[in-house]
Amino acid sequence: MTSYGSYPAARPRRLRTTPAMRRMVAEHRLHPADLILPAFVREGIGEPVPVSSMPGVVQHTRDTLRKTAVEAAEAGLGGLMLFGVPLHKDATGSQGTDPDGILQVALRDVRAEVGDALVLMSDLCLDEYTDHGHCGVLDDRGRVDNDATLERYAEMALVQAEAGAHTLGPSGMMDGQIGYVRETLDRAGHEDVSLFAYTAKYASAFYGPFREAVASSLEGDRNTYQQDPANLRESLRELELDLAEGADMVMVKPGLPYLDVLRVFAERVDVPVGVYQVSGEYAMVEAAAEKGWIDRERVILETLTSFRRAGAGLVLTYWALEAARLLRR
Repeated sequence: MTSYGSYPAARPRRLRTTPAMRRMVAEHRLHPADLILPAFVREGIGEPVPVSSMPGVVQHTRDTLRKTAVEAAEAGLGGLMLFGVPLHKDATGSQGTDPDGILQVALRDVRAEVGDALVLMSDLCLDEYTDHGHCGVLDDRGRVDNDATLERYAEMALVQAEAGAHTLGPSGMMDGQIGYVRETLDRAGHEDVSLFAYTAKYASAFYGPFREAVASSLEGDRNTYQQDPANLRESLRELELDLAEGADMVMVKPGLPYLDVLRVFAERVDVPVGVYQVSGEYAMVEAAAEKGWIDRERVILETLTSFRRAGAGLVLTYWALEAARLLRR
């Protein structure tokens, strides 16, 4: 180990003396282009609907989503990840593959509004559209049928790509989903549509507020397909499989409880690595700030910086627009 001398000659505080000095020697920096804004668009509403467990987050109308997309582009954000909230659900999530379903309509809206100024991303999963709330179709014993679900994901991928998505985010944690979707897209001439794999999506308790945001009707849990929070090596197997199947980018979800997984991913791969700061992480900070227990703006930037320090190049966060404004100060 290199010897740096000792006190009093060695004084690390010399590099912390002023804001300018600290800014100059900062090892990691946040930039708006690193940030991706998740957004919800709900069918059949005339005004945005606040998500009570996520203060400041709403279910958008088509019009307010378009305005938000313009704001995101003007703020220099990297991308926008869209989730649809349909009026009607059924056992197979048919609204997820309807070209006129709310997500596909919203993709066309946003692409027409901002073109290529943002990377337009779409969630590729069935949970928002199924009446049982699971991420796939069920077999006759009520279990999620992996291979039958892949067929539905392929259908979803085509309608989302045709609606204008630049990037699809397969998030259901079905075995083989990346390869199946990649092959389907390529056969249909959508070779340029990229895949942002939810590679390590843990069966987390931090998703609670999200389920309000998408009006989830989940029955039971997702422990048979989302990853066990106790496991790290398992995530490395998922990583190897997703890359072999054609993932262009990989993700760890949630964020703060899994910084160790994020660090390992960043050290092992040469594709972009992302992290999703999920609804529960957001809600905890907002709740503590509302009580006056923390400095809200500092905590927002501190958490986002922790993801960059752990190796994330991309961060999905509900604070993306606000963080971009804070970074301009």
